[in-house]
Amino acid sequence: MRITGGFGFPLGCAAVVAAAIGADVAGATTHPLYALVPLALVVVAAAAITAPAAAAGIAVVAWAVDSGFVLGREGALVFDTASGRAALVLGAALVVGLLSRLVVTAAVRARRRVHPEPHRFVASVPSPRTAGQRRADHAASA
Repeated sequence: MRITGGFGFPLGCAAVVAAAIGADVAGATTHPLYALVPLALVVVAAAAITAPAAAAGIAVVAWAVDSGFVLGREGALVFDTASGRAALVLGAALVVGLLSRLVVTAAVRARRRVHPEPHRFVASVPSPRTAGQRRADHAASA
């Protein structure tokens, strides 16, 4: 399944927000790893099914949400060791998702080369014969 960048980026951002809210409910403010794991999974999934530029944008939004709302509670971006670690984790998730997309695409292409789709025969109706052709066929079979 592929999603174009025009739809992938907004859907990915919505998934990031949903993952952050779910992680916050699970206690991510006291344990920031609770938010980083679902955000990384969203980035991996987005990189696998949408355009690379949209996936990179989703990774940046995921870092901003993590830095601004999980590590820094007021929505202001926090630039510290934890946010740097989050940036590295989300960047690695982006690379893993893009590589998985390349591997799957190459495998599908290789399978199509080895096992091409079978030729589909289309039933066709012969054109009607003229009276002269019918007589010639009848005479030849007699």
